[in-house]
Amino acid sequence: MNKQVREKQSNKLIKNSHKRNLLGLMIAGLMLLPTFSSNVLAKEIIYQQKSDPIVFNKDMKNTKQRPFIVDKEEYPFKSNWFEKDGVSMHYIDEGEGIPIVLTHGNPDWSFLNRNIIKELSGEARLIAYDLPGFGFSDTPANFGFTPQEHVEWISALLFDHLKLEKFILVVQDWGGPTGLSVATSHPDKISGVVISNTWAWKAEGSVEQFSLMMRKPEMEKKVIDENYFAATLMPASINEKSRGNKAITDAYAMPFPTPESRKGTAIFPQQITIAEPWLIELEGRLKTLSDKPVEFVFGLKDDLLGTPEIQEKWRSYFPNAPVQLVPSAGHFTQEDTPESIVFSLRRIMKQIKE
Repeated sequence: MNKQVREKQSNKLIKNSHKRNLLGLMIAGLMLLPTFSSNVLAKEIIYQQKSDPIVFNKDMKNTKQRPFIVDKEEYPFKSNWFEKDGVSMHYIDEGEGIPIVLTHGNPDWSFLNRNIIKELSGEARLIAYDLPGFGFSDTPANFGFTPQEHVEWISALLFDHLKLEKFILVVQDWGGPTGLSVATSHPDKISGVVISNTWAWKAEGSVEQFSLMMRKPEMEKKVIDENYFAATLMPASINEKSRGNKAITDAYAMPFPTPESRKGTAIFPQQITIAEPWLIELEGRLKTLSDKPVEFVFGLKDDLLGTPEIQEKWRSYFPNAPVQLVPSAGHFTQEDTPESIVFSLRRIMKQIKE
């Protein structure tokens, strides 16, 4: 198969990837591997990122600016900042009542959870953070972007800074392993968990193959140079309405304006297999949450983490947990079906109050 044919077929797969989701893009990436030496694919994509001139912080004394502008109708929340070792971690803290912690994975940030926050901030306290190097958060010096390092920052935010005693946790993508690592280390602080399109064990099958493919130097270069995860995979993997809204796609791409800023988006998929010992240990701790209210939301368009095999594995740990199967949703369920997550959260809150 010559270069032109490979590129044509790969572009067709990417165009139709809303039907195949992550797996379709993985295949497209594999098809392009032999062509990565071309000048077109090697070209670095750089965005002109400008700090938001409007200081939009909940603490009016804090003059820290957001590093880029985001549509304030889509994301109307005021910013909060957790300062640690001279580094700022950004988070949203809206509403009052039962605390709900909304995680995120790769390549997104708290923007992914915006519609859940809008819907529930009148009923509960919604906390949504940006991991270091993602969203509005700073990147610490010499940060390795490993899940273990992310867990340290999440724990510091929730327990040292916010001093949360009890909270409901919502996990998806890498928010699963990182959030559940925190939860299983502090099960006494967990009031309930909503689990969606994620994993917490040694990767197998297509998930393992995806990670191994993303560990290839050629694919790492593609992610770093082209912002492949945030600018290509992310918009291709979300619903058509969101995909057609420039304010939304820009919000996902702009946190990564330069190749250097995209390091975290390249390392996360590699860590799916590199962090295998850590993930095996995490799986062994899942039983600490067996007495908690747990709900599942699965986007069925996700060929990696929404499959019957993934569902069955999760059900083996929490056999009594209610399950929502959403045929119209893909991997990023917070974007595609926030109402399903809201439904699960309301059901858990009702249990807690009874």
